[in-house]
Amino acid sequence: MSEAECTMATSTGAGPEPGVGSTDLLWELSRREPKRTRPVLTIERIADAATAIADADGIAGVSMHLVASRLDVTKMALYRHVKNKAELLAVMTELAIGPAPDLMAVPGDWRSRLEAWALGMRETWHRHPWLPDATVGVRPTGPREIGWTESAVAALAGTGLTGAERMDAVFLISGHLRNTQSTNNAGTQPWEGDRGLRGHVTANPDLFPALLEAAKSVDGAPVDSGFEFGLQRILDGLAALIDSRG
Repeated sequence: MSEAECTMATSTGAGPEPGVGSTDLLWELSRREPKRTRPVLTIERIADAATAIADADGIAGVSMHLVASRLDVTKMALYRHVKNKAELLAVMTELAIGPAPDLMAVPGDWRSRLEAWALGMRETWHRHPWLPDATVGVRPTGPREIGWTESAVAALAGTGLTGAERMDAVFLISGHLRNTQSTNNAGTQPWEGDRGLRGHVTANPDLFPALLEAAKSVDGAPVDSGFEFGLQRILDGLAALIDSRG
């Protein structure tokens, strides 16, 4: 196109107007793959990833590096949300424990409510086997964990027990739960798990006659490390004390 023709086209409006581009770009947009946006990193996502690791491999298996790798982020990205592994563990514990149960909705009296409380706690610990060992010692505790204690103490209201006795009762049941459900304590009887040890006991009846006689009734029975037996005996004792108060 000559200079004269260019001038004519511009003056008559035959060419593109200033500021107006090609429509090709607009049509190309429809053929492009949409960009995948990475999910926002939150403390909940971090705790969920760490909890999945702990459920499978225990607390020792959790590391900031492994959590970051699972979330496809850098370790530094995690530190913008939690200071260290101890703080992460505190968040994991609070979220894994879940909201406290509404024991007032449980039919029956204080005993039914405490049974429901103990069974609910045991179920939670079964889902997250690392919880018993993670909830010991001096550490930060959140409203959910404290709420579980609150609900159990409240279940004993109106029984005639003093405040200190209600607290001690819940402490006693909590200790029983920990002793029977903790991965460090559960299943340590000779007839549970270790067949080699059981073989040694069986091979020495003169040394362990009472144990072998008692173990006969254990064979084939569900293994709960004394959880149900101990819980009922604790509740029996509380019932006797409450009845004595009239």
